[in-house]
Amino acid sequence: MKEQRELEVMHQLLQLVAPGTAFRDGLENVLRAKTGALLVVGYSPEVMEVVDGGFSINCDFSPNYLYELAKMDGAIILSEDLKRILYANTQLIPNSSIASSETGIRHRTAERVAKQTGKLVVSISQRRNVITLYQGNLRYALKDMGVILTKANQAIQTLEKYKAVLNQAFTNLSAAEFEELVTLQEVAHVIHRVEMVVRIKMEIKRYVTELGTEGRLIGMQMDELVGGVEEDAWFLLKDYAKDNSDDRIREIRIALKKLSNDELMDPPHLIRLLGFAGTSADDAVSPRGYRLLHKIPRLPIVVMHNLVERFHHLPHIVMATYEELDEVDGIGEVRARAIKEGLKRIQDQMFIDRQI
Repeated sequence: MKEQRELEVMHQLLQLVAPGTAFRDGLENVLRAKTGALLVVGYSPEVMEVVDGGFSINCDFSPNYLYELAKMDGAIILSEDLKRILYANTQLIPNSSIASSETGIRHRTAERVAKQTGKLVVSISQRRNVITLYQGNLRYALKDMGVILTKANQAIQTLEKYKAVLNQAFTNLSAAEFEELVTLQEVAHVIHRVEMVVRIKMEIKRYVTELGTEGRLIGMQMDELVGGVEEDAWFLLKDYAKDNSDDRIREIRIALKKLSNDELMDPPHLIRLLGFAGTSADDAVSPRGYRLLHKIPRLPIVVMHNLVERFHHLPHIVMATYEELDEVDGIGEVRARAIKEGLKRIQDQMFIDRQI
C-alpha cells in the first residue's frame, strides 16, 4: 500500500508540473534563463518555521513574474493552488539534522525542507539545467521531453506485443473452458499476462502525465490498446476465485499489484491468492461463466449472477435447455435464445482463433 500511495502522490506532482500548465511554463522560463530557483508550494506553520526574511509579494501567479523573481537569490513561496506568489527572496533554514543525499546547497536545502514540511519543493539547477521535485521522501528529476516521448513510444510498442499475447491467452482459455479442460496453471498464466499489461499501462500513464498536452496522442493509443482489460480481469477472478465476493476480488487485485515480478511469474503464488492453497497447478478447475456471459450483448450483470447462482458452472449453462434458461429470474424466451446463440457463437469463434 505504501508503494501505491507513493505512485498516487507522484502522479499528482507530475500533473502540477505537466507541460501546458502555467507553472511548467514558469519553470521552463527559469530553466532557459539559467538563473536557478528554489520554490516552495504551499504556506503553512511548518513552512513559516523554515522561512527567514524576504519580501511579501502576494500577487497573482504568472510565468513571467516567476521568471523575474527567480533572478534574486532567495527562495519563492507559492500558494497551495499555484495561483499566487506569496513571498520572494526568502531564506530557507531547515533542520540541519535531517538526512540529505544531495551535494549542492540548493538541492540539499530543497530536500530537507520537503521532508520537514511535507510540501512540494522544486529546485532548478543553475548549471545542470535540471528541474527536481521533492515532497516528503519522494525525489523526482523531470526528464527532457524528447527522452520521455521516446520512452513512451517504446512502452506503447511493448504494450501492443503484450496485449496481443494476452488476447491469445484469453482465447485459448475460453476454448479450454468450453471443452472443460482448464487447469489452475492456465488460469495463473492468464492472470500473469493481465497484470503485466496493467503494469505497462501504469508506466505509460506516468509518461502521459509528465508529457502534459504533448502526451494526448500517446494516451489515446494506450486507451485504445487496453480498453476492456480491467473488466476482463475482474470477471476472470469472479470465475475462478474460491471466494468470489466483490470485496475479496478487490483484495486480490490489490495483492496482485503488490507482487514483485518474480512472484508474479510463480503460478503457485497466484493459485494461493485465488484461495487454492496446497492445490496442484495441474488440477482441473471449472469457470463460473461470468467472463464469457459478459461477452453476450445487453446481458445485465444481475441476470449473469442469477445464471451462475442457478447453474454454478459455465458447462452447465452451455448444456441448459431453452426451458431451463427461461426459468431463471430475469430471463424470458427471447433472452434465453440470445444466451444460447451467443454462447454458441463465442464457442465457434474461440475454436477458430485458438492456438494449439
